[in-house]
Amino acid sequence: MQVKAPRGTYDVLPPDSQKWQYIEQVIQETARLFGYSEIRTPIFEHTELFERGVGETTDIVTKEMYTFQDKSNRSLTLRPEGTASCVRALIEHSVYGGLMPVKWYYSGPMFRYDRPQTGRFRQFHQSGAEVFGSNSPYLDAEVIMFLVQILSNLGLRDYELHLNSVGCPLCRESYRQKLIDHISPVKEKLCIDCQSRYEKNPLRVLDCKVESCHQAIAGFPYIYDSLCDDCQEHYILVKATLEDSGINYLHDNNLVRGLDYYTNTAFEIHIPSIGAQSAVGGGGRYNGLVKACGGPDIPGIGFALGMERLLLALDSLPDREEPNSKLDVFLAVLDEKYDNQAMQVLDRLRKAKIMVDRDYTGRSMKAQMKYADKLGARIVILMGEDEVNRGCFTVRNMSSREQLEVQTEQLIPAIIDILT
Repeated sequence: MQVKAPRGTYDVLPPDSQKWQYIEQVIQETARLFGYSEIRTPIFEHTELFERGVGETTDIVTKEMYTFQDKSNRSLTLRPEGTASCVRALIEHSVYGGLMPVKWYYSGPMFRYDRPQTGRFRQFHQSGAEVFGSNSPYLDAEVIMFLVQILSNLGLRDYELHLNSVGCPLCRESYRQKLIDHISPVKEKLCIDCQSRYEKNPLRVLDCKVESCHQAIAGFPYIYDSLCDDCQEHYILVKATLEDSGINYLHDNNLVRGLDYYTNTAFEIHIPSIGAQSAVGGGGRYNGLVKACGGPDIPGIGFALGMERLLLALDSLPDREEPNSKLDVFLAVLDEKYDNQAMQVLDRLRKAKIMVDRDYTGRSMKAQMKYADKLGARIVILMGEDEVNRGCFTVRNMSSREQLEVQTEQLIPAIIDILT
């Protein structure tokens, strides 16, 4: 029987891996400009962390987590998202006792049991950012600006930024009752999940992906209309700061974060060109989360980007340039008795930061030239008996087809001159 990758997982092979490296590099460089440092957390955590940090009523916890017992009968879970792990790290290492705010970014695989489809897998990858220690609306705006700058640096400018406020625990409590009163007469039309959770957390109904639920609750009251004065002022300042920075947004009354500790700003990024499942990322403020996970009452805000969705968006660009994967130099060795000397040449070129390769399968001269062409080599160095005896190399520019003889000591400057 042939062994294949489990359903919902996949291999990233060259040249696609170079696209991943490109995205990761752009995120890292943008994070540095915004003052974020990288955090790397374990791929699995104690199950309790996600039950508290993601929410017991969410589909992620009730249906989608990969949970298992280890050999000591402890319940562990492959991480379904990144925020809870960052909160755990903040608390465990008492990072909040140092310089605040704390600004972190991360990238890595996440795991959810779901029906695989385009851009959605059981092992998927996210890059995200978390900031702890400030409730400033200007920080909300900066986090969104960070996300938008990543998209801009990737060349993804045809995006939609959806924005809303989910208020604070005080103003949300009055809204919660309004929403329950609206949903109660039509609860029989809701899906089974929403019927069981709407009284405990009615905002989860607004976040449901089942279309019939949205039809049943049509005309529901908007949380924006129930915001207290402080929350309204917070939201106004976020929007004004984005506007001053030239960032367009859509106020979206349907956008909510259905967990009790989410507060104030909520946002999502959509790229319509990738199809119906157009959301590539989103986030929001979660001022109650650190406390809910056993830490002090510290505010937080963050976002996550789906890497697979970003790749789909990049592939949809009409005139996108592929990351450069061409080989700088190919060393064609005409006789195996010069193999040892060839290895020394490779070493010299690589130490000069020139990307170089050679054949290791005994190809003929003609086959080596074809191989170099398939590798996209910009230059081929010919090394045979004549060259060795005369202390030189034959250097061929594969673009212009020009060929010149270069003395051994001048090889690296000559190569750099052609490449630049």
